[in-house]
Amino acid sequence: MALNVKQRQHLKALAHHRKPVVQVGNAGITAAVIKEIELALGRHELIKIRLPGVEREARSEMLKKICAAAGANAVQEIGRMAVIYRPAEKPRLKLPE
Repeated sequence: MALNVKQRQHLKALAHHRKPVVQVGNAGITAAVIKEIELALGRHELIKIRLPGVEREARSEMLKKICAAAGANAVQEIGRMAVIYRPAEKPRLKLPE
């Protein structure tokens, strides 16, 4: 499911006051990190992830790997912070059309 501009803006606004749920360490994307992200997405649908302080391109690649592994959509990436969204089976967040 691709997000349109209105949906992305809505999710950014919802994520603004949230704290990071998962932090990726210097080891990068490991099976344990993916498992934690899966659990967090199952509970919250919309989560913030703190990425390590590596180059911008490396962080973008990490975010792509996370989204592919978790079946999620990247909502936003600012500095070391990323926001991803995956709707639950019974969605709790209402997205605009």
